[in-house]
Amino acid sequence: MDIQLTAERIVKRCGTRTPFSVAKDLGIIVLYESLGSIRGYYSKSRRQKFIHINEELSEHAALFVCSHELGHAILHKDANTPFLRSNTLLSVNKYEIEANQFAACLLLPDYKLREFIEYEYTIEQAAACSGLPEALVQYRVEQFKEKQ
Repeated sequence: MDIQLTAERIVKRCGTRTPFSVAKDLGIIVLYESLGSIRGYYSKSRRQKFIHINEELSEHAALFVCSHELGHAILHKDANTPFLRSNTLLSVNKYEIEANQFAACLLLPDYKLREFIEYEYTIEQAAACSGLPEALVQYRVEQFKEKQ
């Protein structure tokens, strides 16, 4: 599965990289709830998809969480990760990594990466500018350079 290609197809289809707008265009309901220490999660009930976001998160954190959960909704639409985590021996780490990669591809497009590389930003600087964790910026930079 090409996660970046999937993200770019979604952007083209919806005409935006804003995860809240993408969710709305795809008919996914975004709910803000009191979730304690949980930042967010994705669920599906009776063919309706939901993204649950902790109402205590900053706007910036909610943007990333929504992007990550949107990754689950698109890449793992029928996976019930809480069930898998508690009732099987299957690892859900792969799903979490893929959802993070989807979020990074959605929020950090190639043209922005090109600028960071052209101006010789460090990973730390690019992370600060993009608001993404350093590991995800590193992933995107490596992915971008592989295509060149």
